[in-house]
Amino acid sequence: MTTAPDGLPPLREVIARHGIAAKKGLGQNFLLDLNLTGRIARAAGDLSATDVLEVGPGPGGLTRALLAAGARRVVAVERDPRCREALAEIAARWPGRLEAVEGDALEVDAAALLGRPAAVVANLPYNVGTALLVGWLRAPFPPWWSRLTLMFQREVAERIVAAPGSGAYGRLSVLAQWRCEARILFDVPPQAFSPPPKVTSSVVSIAPLDAPRAQADLALLEEVTAAAFGQRRKMLRQALKGLGVAPETLLDAAGIEPTRRAETLPVEAFCALARALAQAR
Repeated sequence: MTTAPDGLPPLREVIARHGIAAKKGLGQNFLLDLNLTGRIARAAGDLSATDVLEVGPGPGGLTRALLAAGARRVVAVERDPRCREALAEIAARWPGRLEAVEGDALEVDAAALLGRPAAVVANLPYNVGTALLVGWLRAPFPPWWSRLTLMFQREVAERIVAAPGSGAYGRLSVLAQWRCEARILFDVPPQAFSPPPKVTSSVVSIAPLDAPRAQADLALLEEVTAAAFGQRRKMLRQALKGLGVAPETLLDAAGIEPTRRAETLPVEAFCALARALAQAR
């Protein structure tokens, strides 16, 4: 049996031995290039004093890279029971530093399993990546995580970092950028995965700001952005009608022209609308 630099078998061998062929229904695309997993782990910064949450480790390629890079501890949440033995082998290689949790990351209270400081580093399953991110962005600020280093489909990554005026700018952009700094670090080609997805992926870094860009209630900000971008082709005087307050009243209070469209507004303007909605109610 051949071994990788960390003393464990190559990932393709692990997958074959444990019968962990990727399942489309679980959104699985395994990252097998250990050079790339190492690059992602390094992109997360110095983790030697940090607990790391990983979602969807699969056969453990990124898990191994995080431990080899010196992460204090990794909590890996995996819903596929086929991966149990592969992750157990990694845990044996780094005693006391890996806890594998079998369950759905959307339901597991991972924050309760982590010491502080904590970070999230993950090649997120495509089918739940956005939902997980929104959940982490909803955490009370300052959040329990010090940084998110996440892999998404390129299209989702572009939505996270998009600036006003671009076609990718939307609700996810506003939620991510209101209290965080988000940037794309690098792209990952389809051929780095097994099976290769049909799209390019991107690694995104999201770090909390010391203070939000403007004051707003999160629930109202989500409500305003959902209404505004739900009908993004319409002027705001039309798009905001479902909020239960006359759109002209909100827009006037926020100092926004009624003929503007959602994609032209900066994050601060959506915060002003959220404050106006709070006042009107």
